[in-house]
Amino acid sequence: MSACTGARVILACRDVVKGEQAAADIRREVDGANVVFRQLDLADTKSICLFAESIYSTEKALHYLVNNAGVAMCPYAKTADGYELQFGVNHLGRTINMFMDLLVLMNQLQRPSLTSVSSGHFFLTFLLLDLLKHSAPSRVVNVSSAAHAMGKIQFDDLNGDKHYHPFSAYAQSKLANVLFTRELARRTEALGVMTFSVDPGIVNTEITRNLWRPLVDITKTFSFLTRTPAEGAYTSIYCIITPESQMISGGYYRDCASAKSCRAGEDDGTALKLWAVSCRMLGIRWR
Repeated sequence: MSACTGARVILACRDVVKGEQAAADIRREVDGANVVFRQLDLADTKSICLFAESIYSTEKALHYLVNNAGVAMCPYAKTADGYELQFGVNHLGRTINMFMDLLVLMNQLQRPSLTSVSSGHFFLTFLLLDLLKHSAPSRVVNVSSAAHAMGKIQFDDLNGDKHYHPFSAYAQSKLANVLFTRELARRTEALGVMTFSVDPGIVNTEITRNLWRPLVDITKTFSFLTRTPAEGAYTSIYCIITPESQMISGGYYRDCASAKSCRAGEDDGTALKLWAVSCRMLGIRWR
């Protein structure tokens, strides 16, 4: 997106220095870009609330919410609110990574007067849904992963207190992204809000920093199979700029096309249960 199409972009990051630098880089690379940085820590619900409050106080519209990046396969840790880190950040709330490349690549977007926020999943979407509805037609893009196919929602141990494995926790959080997308689509289909989950492919970003060293070496050896952050953003862009008539709300997308998620990702019963459990964990109630 760029200011030449009337777009206003809010870049939400936990790291203030990196966030300010990313915003400056975008303004340098995209002529006339209207992009601002705001601090947001999606491992802390207080930070999410403050961020959402600032959006409502300064923005009149929100047309696209891009829930991007997160944490992957990290050692066991908890968020400020006591949730297992990967489930808490990747599903209940998330951070930013590839957004600069997504922004630079969207110069062709023709829709004026929009605000785009790249940030959280369940809780932030809950907080911003009224603005999304007010701005309809609008869209929510949740960046998942092919790893969702190896995930299982452990309802009896979502926080990993009984057993924790970095990859299993990551795959669970990615499956949660797909299920959340599916249930959100069902609830917003009559409100003008479309939602999609995306597999960006294997993207060469800092998300691999917690991988076991031999796996990092293997990834480098087969780097020709990985994608740049810009390439990883293609499908998210596709889900934003493609005409509504060609898109399926609640759908799963890969390589700029509709794809089939795993069987667990199409389980409406599990999606509804996860929704209810997530609301209970956050102490919220969706209208």
